[in-house]
Amino acid sequence: MLVILGLGSIGVWYAASSINPAKLTQLISSSVKDATGRELRIAGPVSLRVFPSLAITAEQVSLSNASWASKPEMLIVKHVEVDIKLLPLLTKEVEFNAINLNGVDAYLQTNKAGDGNWDFTPAVTDNTSSASLPTPNGSTSSSDQSNFIKIRNLVITDARLSYQDFGSSVKRISIPQLSLNGSGDETAIAAQAQYENYQLGLKGKTTSIRQILNDWNANPIKVNVDLAATLNGKTMNINGDIDKKPQALPSFNLSLSSKSFEIGSLAGSAALTSPGSAKAPVESPTKSHGRFLFSEEALPLGELPIANGKLAFNIDELSIPGHVPMTGVKGHFVFEGSKININDLHFGLGKGSADVQASVAQFQSANPEIAIKGLARGFTLEQLMDAVDSNTKVKGGDTEIAFNLRSTGTSMHQLAGKANGAVQLSVGKGSIDSRFIDRGGDLLITIVNSINPMRKKSDQTILECAVVYLPVSNGQIALNDSIGVVTDRLDIVLSGSVDLKTEALNIKIDPREKSGLTTGVNLAGLVKLQGTLLNPKAGVNKEGVVNSAVSIGLGFLTGGATILAENARSIATKNANQPCKAALHPWSDIYPGTN
Repeated sequence: MLVILGLGSIGVWYAASSINPAKLTQLISSSVKDATGRELRIAGPVSLRVFPSLAITAEQVSLSNASWASKPEMLIVKHVEVDIKLLPLLTKEVEFNAINLNGVDAYLQTNKAGDGNWDFTPAVTDNTSSASLPTPNGSTSSSDQSNFIKIRNLVITDARLSYQDFGSSVKRISIPQLSLNGSGDETAIAAQAQYENYQLGLKGKTTSIRQILNDWNANPIKVNVDLAATLNGKTMNINGDIDKKPQALPSFNLSLSSKSFEIGSLAGSAALTSPGSAKAPVESPTKSHGRFLFSEEALPLGELPIANGKLAFNIDELSIPGHVPMTGVKGHFVFEGSKININDLHFGLGKGSADVQASVAQFQSANPEIAIKGLARGFTLEQLMDAVDSNTKVKGGDTEIAFNLRSTGTSMHQLAGKANGAVQLSVGKGSIDSRFIDRGGDLLITIVNSINPMRKKSDQTILECAVVYLPVSNGQIALNDSIGVVTDRLDIVLSGSVDLKTEALNIKIDPREKSGLTTGVNLAGLVKLQGTLLNPKAGVNKEGVVNSAVSIGLGFLTGGATILAENARSIATKNANQPCKAALHPWSDIYPGTN
């Protein structure tokens, strides 16, 4: 833009003085040097036309880079055309009818201090003139407003943008076309871009961008938005308005709607502007290199926007790579300064549906508050696993889950350690492939191997039911027979505690063999799970061993009568599927209003 300003501001003087192109080139270069401290080079010819408007054309234009940057040039433009209105120049305003740039190569990067090579701000000195300082209300002086550059039409073709945040890999963005065409009080926008495997398109209209830039933070302005953003061939419509008053946060009311969209594409486009998002090796979600299963790494909550407004969305199908597509996604985000509410989020999942509400408050502070509650029902474990891994054979398993949690903290570990609320999961009858268990993480594998060491001899586990109820109070999970599992061979009950602050486990596992192989002796209490969530360890529960030994001893002393009694009591218990019934709590206790 400074290059273009230099070209335009010299045009009238050139016309009046009839200097030759060589002198014009020198004058433009020295003007840009004075304004930016950078070298402007024009290697190709320069031409000028005076009537009916001031038109300047230049070839092979380049602008030197910051001294610390990796490349000698920050900007290279093969062909530049500017068309400037004549009359505004008499009042020291530069107003462009059109700017056309072709063959643009821009190299942007930041240094360790976070400075960008596009920052031309001169160093602040002690004798800085008061005229250049902001006025008390934070706005610039009236002279700044009068010197504002106005652009009506902008066209950029065949552009390439390279961006490198310090310590990250280079991102390369191709921009075949970008056009902003002003007409009355509107600007028509058309753009195409490519980043890695992502194709981006933008088309539509807004309130005049020239007016937006001129009035933003200076005068009240309402910006109307009617755009269609396309990512990899799928379109998201963006409609609504933005109200901006001077020295105040914008207030917006926008809606997003789409027939079909993909989260992966959205994440890819977001990477265009996310610093430090270089690709990293994908790791298994069950592995961690820290001390805890729940990471101590700070969440990027500070990057959430402070804003005021409402963002509604209505997406018929929202795809997530490797997962079941969500259908009928509806809801809205409400922004209230440093608080964001997600209200009435509803979506379909397979044959089921889910409702979620969440909030994040004080996310700029050292103790952000997070709350989330939801209910999902009507889908099966089979539907979910087929989308994640078609080779993992899971059949049936009607699934329902409810959660209601609140906490404070800046990392997953802090949030877990201070959590309050409850989570409940219920899975109905189905069959589970051993590979499903093998991929469930160290904790699940340790539990299953402890209660059924022979499970690897069978490819399938027949599940009758499973219920997991986890009440949490200040990071402490108390298991009072609140995890129950029934398979074709075992009845299983888990009790004990989990300390999410230290992630210490103290869980007693009570398996009851249903096949009669134990001659009626109850194996309950023989297995104990200790260690941590990250490194669980199975051992023998000494109290359970003593109880079982006493039972066997009494059997011998009574000639088998006690064993027969134990067998009869065990059969009566296992026929009632008691572990699941005992563990299940009313769903309304977790998600109020649920039947």
